[in-house]
Amino acid sequence: MAINTETRIRAIVADDSVLLRDGIVRLLTDSNIDVVAAVGDGDALIDAVTEHQPDLCLVDVRMPPTHTDEGLRAAIEIRRRYPQIAVLVLSQYVEERYAGELLEGNVSGVGYLLKDRVIDVDDFLVSLRRVAAGGSAVDAEVISQILGRSRRTNELDRLTPREREVLNLMAEGLSNAGIAERLIVSNGAVEKHISNVFMKLGLDIEDGNHRRVLAVLTYLRA
Repeated sequence: MAINTETRIRAIVADDSVLLRDGIVRLLTDSNIDVVAAVGDGDALIDAVTEHQPDLCLVDVRMPPTHTDEGLRAAIEIRRRYPQIAVLVLSQYVEERYAGELLEGNVSGVGYLLKDRVIDVDDFLVSLRRVAAGGSAVDAEVISQILGRSRRTNELDRLTPREREVLNLMAEGLSNAGIAERLIVSNGAVEKHISNVFMKLGLDIEDGNHRRVLAVLTYLRA
């Protein structure tokens, strides 16, 4: 997916840490992203979404009052009420139950990144814009933990380790070219692996461009 860095994005930032929240707001503002609200708890997030109807919500998992999963549950509720609004979870934690629920539906416009694994600001902004544009960005560690909770024993077991690796990177939202660069292989090799994934998962060519999304959904639902 080509990312237009000039497209204006209206965003809401939700994080209970004032310093981190202000830092993210500054980063987004400096990157041509309009932050229409910055809040510190799940209820305030939902209220802000209702009022501002943003393009994207950037949400932490643990917020008041219990600091367990309020942010993630708010993100799920936002996707239920406003499926057109993109949600990018940015957290130190993988809350497996609700993460699986967030990722089991339509993954267009959904992301889940781990703060400690964001090592490049530019890459983070690319992921954010990808999610806002209707793509997805899911950290490999998030996928690994969800898969560890409940693993499928049918279609996915047919994949080779390399095909699983390619599917993993597809779930992160990488393009074919991005996968080729990450794995240091040719674009043709990536296309062959993806074709094998589609075949082994029983995704017909009639599914067209939806096959990529369907393959990722199969992986995330495992």
